[in-house]
Amino acid sequence: MKLGVVVFPGSNCDRDMQDALQQDLNKEVIMLWHKDKDLSAFNTNDCIVLPGGFSYGDYLRCGAIARFSPMMQSVIEFAHRGGKVLGVCNGFQILCESGLLPGVLLQNANQQFICKNVFIKNANTGALKIPIAHGEGRYYADETTLDELEKNDQILFHYCNELGTINAAANPNGAIRNIAGIRNKGNNVFGMMPHPERATSATLKNLDGKKVFELLSIQ
Repeated sequence: MKLGVVVFPGSNCDRDMQDALQQDLNKEVIMLWHKDKDLSAFNTNDCIVLPGGFSYGDYLRCGAIARFSPMMQSVIEFAHRGGKVLGVCNGFQILCESGLLPGVLLQNANQQFICKNVFIKNANTGALKIPIAHGEGRYYADETTLDELEKNDQILFHYCNELGTINAAANPNGAIRNIAGIRNKGNNVFGMMPHPERATSATLKNLDGKKVFELLSIQ
């Protein structure tokens, strides 16, 4: 599997992502500039990653301008062909702005930027410690969409406490139903606010990010 990491003006997690994928997961990574369009080096068994940061300075709304970049037009087409796409933090925001994932990311409930370790869980995992760093990470969708996400098993991760309990106290940003990440119906587009690329190194004493990438079949 080859991975392409898109670099937008304002990205500040693109090199973190590249390092985690290359050094810790031993993957082939190609950096992709936002003004380019060429994804001919990738097939639908590969993955395009939209990293965290502040693409285009977060003007208008987070991810609202990046959604119209030349590279994103190619990424949208790639996803529609069945190619795998992962968006982390600002990348998740871009996926929602582009319509590849439902819902929106709103300002944190406490109206403050939050940077800390949190715990998230999937039906197939226990609690995983993964860092967050965002000011607009509060996932929101209408009740019909939320019910459909649950019905189709499209919720990737919930915020939880260290014991794996999903409750309001473990929700760092006020995300509706404690949602930390979702996927599309086709199971090829994934978005999450926490940063798994910041938890793949033994030097940082946290390898839970590797379990996230494994869950997404990026391993």
